[in-house]
Amino acid sequence: MATTAPRPLRRIIVLLVIVAAMFGSVAIAQQLGDDDAEGGASFAPGLALDLEGGVQLILTPRLDPDAEGGDGEITDDDIDQAIEIIRQRVDASGVAEAEITRQGSANIVVGLPGRPDEATLDLVRQSAELRFRPVLSMTDPTPIDPGQEGLPTGPEGDAEAGAPEDGEETTEEPAADETTAESEATEAPADDAATEAPADGEEPADADRAAIEEAAFAVADENGDGELSTTPATEPTSNSDVAWITEQLVYDLYTLDCTDPANLVGGVQDAADQPLVSCAQDGTTKFVLGPVDVEGTQVESAGSGLEVTQGGVTTNNWVVDIEFNGEGTERFAEVSQRLVAQQPPQNQFGIVLDGLVVSAPRMNQAILDGQAQISGSFTRESANTLANQLNFGSLPLNFEVQSEEQISATLGSEHLRSGLIAGLGGLLLVALYLLWQYRGLAVVAVSSLLIAAVTTYGAIIVLSWLQGYRLSLAGVAGLIVAVGITADSFILYFERIRDEIRDGRTLEGAVEHGWNRAKRTIVVSDLVTLLAAVILYFLAVGGVRGFAFTLGLTTLIDLVVVYLFTHPTMQLLIRTRFFGEGHRLSGLNPESIGVDPARYRGRGRVGEARTRPAATTRKEPAREKQPVGAGRMTIAERRAAERRAAEQATTTEEEGR
Repeated sequence: MATTAPRPLRRIIVLLVIVAAMFGSVAIAQQLGDDDAEGGASFAPGLALDLEGGVQLILTPRLDPDAEGGDGEITDDDIDQAIEIIRQRVDASGVAEAEITRQGSANIVVGLPGRPDEATLDLVRQSAELRFRPVLSMTDPTPIDPGQEGLPTGPEGDAEAGAPEDGEETTEEPAADETTAESEATEAPADDAATEAPADGEEPADADRAAIEEAAFAVADENGDGELSTTPATEPTSNSDVAWITEQLVYDLYTLDCTDPANLVGGVQDAADQPLVSCAQDGTTKFVLGPVDVEGTQVESAGSGLEVTQGGVTTNNWVVDIEFNGEGTERFAEVSQRLVAQQPPQNQFGIVLDGLVVSAPRMNQAILDGQAQISGSFTRESANTLANQLNFGSLPLNFEVQSEEQISATLGSEHLRSGLIAGLGGLLLVALYLLWQYRGLAVVAVSSLLIAAVTTYGAIIVLSWLQGYRLSLAGVAGLIVAVGITADSFILYFERIRDEIRDGRTLEGAVEHGWNRAKRTIVVSDLVTLLAAVILYFLAVGGVRGFAFTLGLTTLIDLVVVYLFTHPTMQLLIRTRFFGEGHRLSGLNPESIGVDPARYRGRGRVGEARTRPAATTRKEPAREKQPVGAGRMTIAERRAAERRAAEQATTTEEEGR
């Protein structure tokens, strides 16, 4: 009959399989991929800017003196908004541990680790533009099934979402979930260059993607000539005319996947006189937009606040107020009169910043005085964000590259070497302390520390490969701190085992009962550390986030190692003669843990203490007879028993006198 491995051994095997899977997957990917490719699978983790070096760009925002509004002033809010746009571009492009900071009063310093490609550098160099475009169509963010009939115009009910009540002063209303949407824009080609159909026999990396593109091409190519036209079939009568939707635009709409983070980068250089396929900033909606109606530079100012009704009553609804300049007022009056007469969703206009739709409100009435108000499901933060975006877009702002240079990693490498030496030194000191304090149990603790270190390293190289994670110097500090956190779990467990032995349990019983008492404390302690790491990660920026990430990662790994290695290993070792009989070097012998040798009978059994000879010079106070099971009394019960014994001895002496 087949036998199965003991449960402790099975847990250890599970952990070893997990570790082997991490390193094995990296090894296989390294063999199948390009070893020289940036961000590919490697047994060396990706390093951040402070350790590996990279490219540093210093940008200075400049106003275009020839553009309207070019004689204005760049404020601190404008710089902050520019930094946020650059950060969004860099983060969405998959570059981790980039450093984006202010230098002085105006300069923006962007540090990109490693060897960023030219496309990523262009995302940093390009200026962001704000534009108002009419909505021609809208739909779900995923690629569209070419089998459906007709061009999608958006989910049912979207066009009517958030309609104002009678008497409300709102002039523009965002759809229910369009206020803070983010997206990627796909521009229709400005020239007449045709898009070729997929070549026969082509074997794309993603078969599903290729099938969608092939089907979308078949639907978009209405005349069947094998080319996608970028010219409207009929002359559009206005920017809201659906005649702007060309074959190329239909193909882009069907194939664009707004749920893909790669399509949420921004930095699209769209032509003002051409239509655009774009997505919401958060990837929740996909839009077809007409040519630009109003430029962002025609916005005089924007602000957020609580709505005030016509009767002068302040409500709890947050709104965004927009004021256009002279040219913008005239242009927006024309646009609002045209949009208010359209059917949904053509009565909406998309506010496009950096190629991404940040809001798509609909027009409720014509606005002739150049003062518009956007209302909807705003919070204070979202309303303020939209107002800042509108103010930023009102400036004819360009990024002037002051310098672009490679950063040496010599200083970072020295710091990394010092950090690793400090980590190894700390690990050695912890091991020596455990050996001095716990004798043979130190083997379990050190083995657990090594397993935790290997598991952490495996997790980091997998994250570097799959997520583009890069280890910074602050992250190394988080790993070093984790040594103490992990060792603390072992110490707590060992002390619980010793407490159980002092209370009279056998060694095997002490291991199980000590674990039941220790694991709750270990979990609570690690959860507190994990909570602190999560809060620090989301509230901090830059290198502090790297510290918080590695601290949280190693805390989770500590829980895994304690459950799947440390405790199962103790269960197996306690069955051996060396540990099971309490050898003097095992860390569980009676003398080292404070058990009276006269009571210890081997294998963790404790008997009655031998009677001490009576004192000849002083009468010892009589001790109260302990009931069965008294060895497991609590500290409070023991102290109470001692007080009763002392009181009884005092009474006996007084009676003897």
